[in-house]
Amino acid sequence: MRDDVKMVFEQDPAARTTFEVVMSYPGLHAVWSHLVAHWFYKKEKYVTARLISQISRFFTGIEIHPGAQIGRRLFIDHGMGVIIGETCRIGDNVTIYQGVTLGGTGKEKGKRHPDIGDNVLIAAGAKVLGNIKVDSNVNIGANSVVLRPVPSYSTVVGIPGHVVKQDGRRIGKTFDHRNLPDPIYEQLKQLEKQLEKTKNGEIQDDYII
Repeated sequence: MRDDVKMVFEQDPAARTTFEVVMSYPGLHAVWSHLVAHWFYKKEKYVTARLISQISRFFTGIEIHPGAQIGRRLFIDHGMGVIIGETCRIGDNVTIYQGVTLGGTGKEKGKRHPDIGDNVLIAAGAKVLGNIKVDSNVNIGANSVVLRPVPSYSTVVGIPGHVVKQDGRRIGKTFDHRNLPDPIYEQLKQLEKQLEKTKNGEIQDDYII
């Protein structure tokens, strides 16, 4: 518990006092409640485990299935709408923001949720789906949808998610959480350019279909 509180101070500049963090941070409450629920789950007390997780969900807005395996120092910032599936495994020193889903695709049985390595940051609204592995030291951009495994030391953005930076080297265009790609807007810009060329007689009208 001391490590969890320390992680909050390391990741959240708004944290002021230990009392404030312990009493008012729903991410901490959800993680600590999960420890209890997971203990009952391992004892095959599945109903009790689910009741604890659902009570925690009601008060925190964070749904962690009691079967999920969570490492040390998980920090869930704000947390509303976070969902962590039953067969998900999360490493140490992971930060998750609001609206994140670590879920399944609806087509798999058995191991159907992702594995998250150490030192991973998953930004607001991102979805990591299916039985895939996100290796350590990875950043996942806001609202990204990750459907494939991600290698270590990578930055992933987009829908579907793709690696734009790996081992400190940029791959393709440079993106950040505030400037994610918009494929519809890009297509509209291309269409506008073609229309302008047609208007100026640079290309024939039947070029645009």
